[in-house]
Amino acid sequence: MRKTETAEAAKPARLGPSPEQLTAHGISPRFYNADLAPARKEGRSWTAYSVFSLWANDVHSLGNYGFALGLFALGLGAWQILVALLVGAALLFFLLTLSGFMGYKTGVPYPVMSRISFGVHGAQLAASVRGIVAIAWFGIQTYLASSVLNVLLLTIIPGLQPWADAEFLGLSGLGWFSFSLLWIVQVIIVSYGMEMIRRYEAIAGPIILVTFLALAIWMLVRVDFSIAWSTDDALSGWPMWMHILGGGSLWVAIYGTFVLNFSDFTRAAKKKGSIVVGNFWGIPVNMLVFGLVVISLAGAQYKIDGTVITSPADIVQSIGNPVLLALASLSLLLLTVAVNLMANFVAPTYALTNLFPRHLNFRSAAIISAIIGFVILPWNLYNSPVVIVYFLGGLGALLGPLFGVIMVDYWVIRKTKVNVPQLYTEAKDGEYFYHRGVNWRAIGAFIPASVISLVFALVPAFAGFSEFSWFSGAAIAALIYFVIARRDFTFREVDGEEIAVPTQH
Repeated sequence: MRKTETAEAAKPARLGPSPEQLTAHGISPRFYNADLAPARKEGRSWTAYSVFSLWANDVHSLGNYGFALGLFALGLGAWQILVALLVGAALLFFLLTLSGFMGYKTGVPYPVMSRISFGVHGAQLAASVRGIVAIAWFGIQTYLASSVLNVLLLTIIPGLQPWADAEFLGLSGLGWFSFSLLWIVQVIIVSYGMEMIRRYEAIAGPIILVTFLALAIWMLVRVDFSIAWSTDDALSGWPMWMHILGGGSLWVAIYGTFVLNFSDFTRAAKKKGSIVVGNFWGIPVNMLVFGLVVISLAGAQYKIDGTVITSPADIVQSIGNPVLLALASLSLLLLTVAVNLMANFVAPTYALTNLFPRHLNFRSAAIISAIIGFVILPWNLYNSPVVIVYFLGGLGALLGPLFGVIMVDYWVIRKTKVNVPQLYTEAKDGEYFYHRGVNWRAIGAFIPASVISLVFALVPAFAGFSEFSWFSGAAIAALIYFVIARRDFTFREVDGEEIAVPTQH
């Protein structure tokens, strides 16, 4: 090896931009730290499998099963549920790919991405709405997992039953223990950062898929592979099709959070094609498997005793073998931790970091998010599939308009041209400073679209439109912003490599 090559190899890896580089680009510490900075293209670690494993975990979440099993309870049969899920899957594949490409190109997380459309200060609105939604779901998913842990503990230690009977603030003593334990485990994992989350997802994904397929096969064996294809009061005609389309729309609303902040993950993607491949296997293909598991569990249990289950936990409780019960319960716990790490920890963590970049990093912001998710007593937010549907409709009313504005601004108005360093400056002549740091045209599109969408989602007179609140909000906001968006200057494309940091930090 030549001396120059030896000397080059001996140099330590560049950890980040120098103070001189930051000063040259006018970078402000109010908008920039190591967690919010662009991810350097060299050394990115997310592959197609990383993206797939993300969906392999999240699609099979207990909350999603509660939603899909709720469709069975509402009167949709097996094929109708599959059609509803696949309609939603096709839409999600398209929307998530668009969102993912944004993260790959710019290398920035969602709160920084939203500065493009809403301004360096206005982006706090977009990031905060997404963060609040995630914190609520973090608590709900942890609560669902704690109910599984309760079953496991009572099976292993029956003497804990008195603790399961005593109740305080809506939760049993055993429930408080289980919830607190899972909360602590998740905080420990997330404190090690995004790379640890990627590794956990990669391990958990295959385990989750195998577990649910095994659970479905076990149920099918119990009924000799002859399930009930629908309930006794199955829907038909126009009401059936409305629920199919509504189910597909709500399936998108469930991921209305993810389509916003998918860039939090794809900013670390090695190749653009990794996003497409990972999304294909993780969304339409994986969701087909999810749908088959749903109809197997629901149809088999209904065939056995006429009961409509609301969660896979109901099936787990019926497993007589203690060893199999323990394995199934542990898999469900593994799943919920995986879902919370990627779907409900990352977004509020970045949102809080975006609010206080000089005082918070990924770890401290994650701990604060977890504390909020604990003190809101999330079990009070979740008690039936009907509440899930209603809650999702309300969420879609706010998340849809955000997505509509951001997508139209990036893909149609700017035609993907972004000046990344300018996302971190507070100079009054900065490209994303707009008027005192806020793009009031984006706010002007967001507010009326949100109001109209909220009316559709929550006012009883418009109940027939509630399932489509996400799409109505996104479409109205996109249309308004397309009309009023500023076009009187030239958009510049400048990458963020000079101010970028390694993806593993």
